[in-house]
Amino acid sequence: MSKFAELINSDKPVLVDFFAEWCGPCQTLKPILNDLKKSVGDKATIIKVDVDKNPTIASSLGIQGVPTLIIFKNGELKWRQSGVRPLGELTEELLKHT
Repeated sequence: MSKFAELINSDKPVLVDFFAEWCGPCQTLKPILNDLKKSVGDKATIIKVDVDKNPTIASSLGIQGVPTLIIFKNGELKWRQSGVRPLGELTEELLKHT
């Protein structure tokens, strides 16, 4: 099983940030995700997936644009949004699944 599949099959929610180094909005999202990690602590996992380095994962999930954020729990897709989202919304969505 791939490391990615292993991570998203966790029984705690996993927020996956699909990003690209060249993407401006992705850079804007970086400090928001850092704050999110501080606020949710061990209740959730946050991982970043570079779409240019992981095209197979990105295409298997139909990622069209970056940033795209997806929350998984036990391997199931629970929430998906594209674009920069505010900290409050991300915190609320992530904690909904804890």
